[in-house]
Amino acid sequence: MAGGVGSRFWPKSRNHFPKQFIDFLGLGKSLLQLTYERFEKICPKENIYILSNRQYLDLIQEQLVGISITNILLEPSRNNTAPCIAYASYKILNQNSDANIVVAPSDHLILKETEFLDKISQALDYTATNDALVTLGITPTRPDTGYGYVNFQREGIDGVHKVECFLEKPILEKAQEYLASGAYLWNAGIFIWRAQSIQNAFKQHATEIHELFIQGNDVYNTNAEVAFIDEKYPKSPNISIDYAILEKATNIYTIPADIGWSDLGTWASLHEVAEKDAFNNSVTVSQKHLSNTTNCLIQVPKGKGVVIDGLENYIIVDDANVLLIYPKDKEQEIKQVSIQMSEDFGVDFQ
Repeated sequence: MAGGVGSRFWPKSRNHFPKQFIDFLGLGKSLLQLTYERFEKICPKENIYILSNRQYLDLIQEQLVGISITNILLEPSRNNTAPCIAYASYKILNQNSDANIVVAPSDHLILKETEFLDKISQALDYTATNDALVTLGITPTRPDTGYGYVNFQREGIDGVHKVECFLEKPILEKAQEYLASGAYLWNAGIFIWRAQSIQNAFKQHATEIHELFIQGNDVYNTNAEVAFIDEKYPKSPNISIDYAILEKATNIYTIPADIGWSDLGTWASLHEVAEKDAFNNSVTVSQKHLSNTTNCLIQVPKGKGVVIDGLENYIIVDDANVLLIYPKDKEQEIKQVSIQMSEDFGVDFQ
């Protein structure tokens, strides 16, 4: 899934160039490219589909050189994760009735790739022979209030555990309880299931979505598919896969995973995994002079010098026509700030 805007990473992530296409880690590869290369180790590239908004077609083709246009599924509207997953799943099922699917965001960080690949293989083995909807659950390392949680049964079979329920982002006290109990995982939004299993789930729990996309059975994987999607997709409800399916279905399972995962959802989460100096500052350029400055994330264009004195716990981002200097503990406000800038001064600031 590569259609998001990543507005919490404004002003680096913009509507015309969102975070999945950005090299945040200084590796010479975008998050999308890293994700694509990771899944090439699981299946052949002809079996990897990129779901994204139509406006990002050129960016996808530029970054994934040689990818077939038939492997890029373009959404004519932004309707959240349930419709895009339904579209891809119904199309794939139409092509292969035994298809086993991994659904993954394109903008997450996985530091322990070997462990990730092992967990995905374990999940695929399980779903191949069970009518199960499996999520990778991340073993929590702290009482984080920025993630949803999965409550699971401690007793499992071959490392696969029944899910009791999904929980929204908690307050700190609840997050501390979750961590102490050992019965909760972070919801990473990485799912594994057979195409037939997820179609059955849509049919049972999200009838409107099912009835819309099942109409495409005669046109999926033909020249008429794009016209069908252009007409029907915008009519689908705007709803996440969590609300549409996962909070209703009873055949949900999880595999606890320690894979060095971060959803890179905010500047603070990037600062946590980025390389830092002795004063816990992460700076993207070498031409810098920092005094009395600690725990800051500083991103500026290459070649620009940085001189800072007396800052602590700040985000400093200089990108194109925007300079952002914002307290880290208020970073949840950045999304709204970006909207306000666009409303006040025009789409050039979006």
